[in-house]
Amino acid sequence: MRFVLSAVATFALGLVAVAPAMAQAKTGTIDFQRAVVETAEFKKAYAQLEATYKPKQDALAKAQQELQDLDTQMRSSQGQLSQAGAAELQAKAQRKQTQVERLQQDLQEDFEADRDRALQLTGTRMTDVLKKLADEKQLDLIIDATALRFSRTTLDVTDAAIKAYDAAHPAK
Repeated sequence: MRFVLSAVATFALGLVAVAPAMAQAKTGTIDFQRAVVETAEFKKAYAQLEATYKPKQDALAKAQQELQDLDTQMRSSQGQLSQAGAAELQAKAQRKQTQVERLQQDLQEDFEADRDRALQLTGTRMTDVLKKLADEKQLDLIIDATALRFSRTTLDVTDAAIKAYDAAHPAK
């Protein structure tokens, strides 16, 4: 019985000793996604991506317009073309549809892969910046605000992280 009381007392003292230490932990929050996409480096990388893919987007838009024109031509010429002419026009429209789908898929896959690489690079660098920021602000923990349901007191470090990132990694 004394052993049980001793164990309970030790456990209770342990909780009392841990509670103040936990209460003193400083926590910060960050909107990590916003912090990453609002850095000058990522904005520049994204603008370069858009410029790089503009010709492909223009080619896709042109192919889509050609497909729409073929569709309009098929509807307006119903009953006016020979069976062979209608079949040829339909085959041409199907080839153009396939071309548009391939262009669209290739453009999307390539753009997303390049965008994801830029996000990954910036995200990795942002994590390093957050470690330094946590040291400067004496934070024990920085939590992504999108995953946080409730917190009584936290320090939002999103804007400070963006500024620190831009200082450490200026857009070239």
